Amino acid sequence: MEYDFDFSVFDEKEAPKIKNTLKKIDFKDIIIFENEDYILINKPPYLSSLDERTQDKHQSILRLAKEYSHDAQLCHRLDKETSGVLAIAKNPAAYRNLAMQFEAREVAKRYHAISNGVHDFEGVSVYLPIAQLRDGTGVRIDREKGKIAETIFNTLKAYRSYTLVECMPITGRMHQIRVHLQCLKASIVSDPMYGGDDIYLSQIKSKKFNLKNGTEEIPLIRRVALHAHSLTFRLLNGDAITVEAPYPKDFSVVVKQLDKFG
Repeated sequence: MEYDFDFSVFDEKEAPKIKNTLKKIDFKDIIIFENEDYILINKPPYLSSLDERTQDKHQSILRLAKEYSHDAQLCHRLDKETSGVLAIAKNPAAYRNLAMQFEAREVAKRYHAISNGVHDFEGVSVYLPIAQLRDGTGVRIDREKGKIAETIFNTLKAYRSYTLVECMPITGRMHQIRVHLQCLKASIVSDPMYGGDDIYLSQIKSKKFNLKNGTEEIPLIRRVALHAHSLTFRLLNGDAITVEAPYPKDFSVVVKQLDKFG
């Protein structure tokens, strides 16, 4: 499966040419685990979990899932820009089983984020309450009226100016990881809502970067650099399972460039 972003201004050897559009999704192509009760997928970026409130011009995970399995229900959600592992129940019993685990905070969710700045996190816990903004588009830290929220952070790899961070949300509040990283002065790349700056190849390559005449450099990734990497929960028979989702192309490009030059 391919994700389209336009890196045509970069050296052709450095980054693929991708357009900023989402191709028609074949649901089977994004399944990474399936049994009689659950489907786990690697959600592409830019694809909504639920049907959007505006005119139905776009695909949604729920719609695709129900076309594939009539009784499908999403067990949780990912933001539209966020990629990664998403669990879908194929029957009511499976849905109840996982819903109870989410309610009891027994599901282990691990996200990977690319953060601005260099950070050394080792089991750093951010325990700060979150409240939604009035317009519902974002959140803020609110110690008086906010809902309890906790996230644990670990540094996976630090580069010269960026850090690959593992994020483990204990609770499941809207934009929790994003606002908690902002509190640590480690805002996620390409997340202007919470202070995250774009990342450019010129910043990574430094003096080795040459931009073609008459072209304008564009960011390496044009969405919040956040990926739901793995999900651990118990199946109906009690067995624990961990499902991992590979990075999509845009996220992978950034990590590869950081590994090479960062």
